[in-house]
Amino acid sequence: MFAQKLPKDFLWGGAISANQAEGAWDVAGKGPSVCDYMPLNETGLRKLEDKLDSEKFYPSHVGVNFYHQYQEDLKLFSELGMKCLRTSIAWSRIFPQGDEDTPNEAGLKFYEDLFKECHKYGIEPVVTLTHFEMPLHLVKKYGGWRNRKMIDFFTKYAEVCFMRYKKLVKYWMPINEINMQTAFSFPFFLCVDSGIIPKEGENLEALMYQASHYELVASAKITKLGHEINPDFKIGCMLNFASIYPASSSPKDCLLAQKVATRRYFFGDVAASGEYPSELETYLDRKNYRTDITEEDRKILKAGVCDYLAVSYYHSMTVSAKNVDLEEIGDLFKLNVPNKHLTEKMGPWQMDPEGLRYGLNWLNERYHKPIFIVENGRWGDVDHLTSDGKIHDLKRIEYFQKHISEMEKAVLLDGVDVIGFTPWGCLDVTGAGSGKMERFGFIYVDQDDYGQGSQKRFKKDSFYWYKKVIASNGADL
Repeated sequence: MFAQKLPKDFLWGGAISANQAEGAWDVAGKGPSVCDYMPLNETGLRKLEDKLDSEKFYPSHVGVNFYHQYQEDLKLFSELGMKCLRTSIAWSRIFPQGDEDTPNEAGLKFYEDLFKECHKYGIEPVVTLTHFEMPLHLVKKYGGWRNRKMIDFFTKYAEVCFMRYKKLVKYWMPINEINMQTAFSFPFFLCVDSGIIPKEGENLEALMYQASHYELVASAKITKLGHEINPDFKIGCMLNFASIYPASSSPKDCLLAQKVATRRYFFGDVAASGEYPSELETYLDRKNYRTDITEEDRKILKAGVCDYLAVSYYHSMTVSAKNVDLEEIGDLFKLNVPNKHLTEKMGPWQMDPEGLRYGLNWLNERYHKPIFIVENGRWGDVDHLTSDGKIHDLKRIEYFQKHISEMEKAVLLDGVDVIGFTPWGCLDVTGAGSGKMERFGFIYVDQDDYGQGSQKRFKKDSFYWYKKVIASNGADL
């Protein structure tokens, strides 16, 4: 398609997470995490419960058995040609309660073995320190990230991981989709991003901004620490990203789109520059939303800026100022309106491949950092396993053809520095939100929403297509 090619060291890969793939939720000293107490919800987002119910199914208890089958899975990933694997470390495998003095050696050894197995196949581990999970004890005793003590707990956990894997892992991300908590009216996102269980009458927006600040300080602190432990570390800030459009050329729509972008992506501003955007500082001061920020915090933020921006991209977002108070925007995720220019749907979302190119340019101009696309994928399809073990997933192939093409335009025509592409997921895993099986992968897992099935792996048609894409470094779509 292009006379030029992507850089030779471009990181083609795939993405999964510990709590959605591993299973083995209570083995080898692992403590319970918040997701371990979230049962399947067939109709909506899961919620954290006080105790386990034998009548309910908990998806993270089973995952897709990656904990016991990772050698088999990595062989498949190697056959696919993957240059990297984005995965996460389960915090409660390393510190079962989260506030111990001594880490759990069995947990550390598991990830050491996993990362060594990756390198055996020439696969670079790309590691998130907490991906929609944290030790349950930290939530129950301290209130999660509403408590400043979390900064020290997270820093200690990160330091242990950095020291143990300093020769095995180069690319790190502190917190998965740190900005999803801007959907603060959804208990699921406040819980998995910040470990916050709101009390009656609490201001959810104020809680979110205070917790976010502690998370950003912790992320900056461990970024500086990581560079001291190994100067070759690349530590990024991971955002859930959607290109944001005004519904019309109305000045109010355009102003709203601008404000929503600032509120949704200020995490990237802080991580990349070490400073809050002035519009947000003014808003927080006016609302008295963030009472605990110190001069020492600001120094830490400045000293620990990220090396790259990592993003997930699934769809764009369109906003209209109709019936919206521009000074009191509220939950950003409730503002999305249909975009009349987008015709193809993907589950509840409108598909927008060109939005990826637009977004990569927007990110490049705003942050001036390398960009790593660490999630992208087609959701909502039902894969059918044929009697001869085949899955014909043409729609998934078409989805990636369009999105990878737009990514390549951003790199080769627009000059955006994109360092890698790891679709979600290379392997079917359980869903974060509902807990139902997600058929995002190039590899089918024979397992239903309730963990029943052989857990055997089958290559989809998209497996062979993506293998060809990687082998050609994106030239053959």
